[in-house]
Amino acid sequence: MRKHDYCQTVCVLLTVFLTACTTDSYDKGTGKDSLVQGDFTEVAVDAQCNVVTVATDEGAVYVPASSYTASWITKGDTTYRAIAYFDIRDAQHIAIHSLTRMPTLIPRKAEDFKRQPEDPLGIESIWLTKNARYINIGLLLKNGRIDDEEGVHALAVVDDALIQHADQKRTACYRLLHDQGTAPEYYTNRRYVSILLPADMPDTIRLTIPTYEGSVVRTIPVR
Repeated sequence: MRKHDYCQTVCVLLTVFLTACTTDSYDKGTGKDSLVQGDFTEVAVDAQCNVVTVATDEGAVYVPASSYTASWITKGDTTYRAIAYFDIRDAQHIAIHSLTRMPTLIPRKAEDFKRQPEDPLGIESIWLTKNARYINIGLLLKNGRIDDEEGVHALAVVDDALIQHADQKRTACYRLLHDQGTAPEYYTNRRYVSILLPADMPDTIRLTIPTYEGSVVRTIPVR
């Protein structure tokens, strides 16, 4: 059975894990990268850590046209969450240009946390993936550099409660934790993170987020 490799620590440390192509050839749509697209994906690898399939959040499944791996892929026979940049060769095959590991938060009970920091952050977007396996969040994080190194943030999700309604529907109450740490607040970085949803899927997720305008609650129908 293929294993799934997600961040199993209480907090995910966020460094630069998403970059954008800004070459002139890409902007003009005329260069070698002009047909490259980026997607949030699940990447399955074989025992030798070579990618065997790339499944996008939109439901498409592709096979690499040639052998590909990445330095951060260290466990064989595993499925990873990743941002993939590729171009489509035909209905089944793609040429992978790069894979970037995507931080994935696993909701945990409050007693698992020694600290529950709720430093404010910005939220650009929140959406449920087509297969309802993840909630993706576009974050706006205030940051800066100290001694030529960018500050590091920490994130986690608390599973506070599961509410059973009179109509038998269920709501999972999640809370996003954020630790600004020592990171300065000189400029804003856009970063993405996923929340892995449980196999025993609730009907609705209620996610509380600490923002600069106070706590914000987003309700996401799951089914």
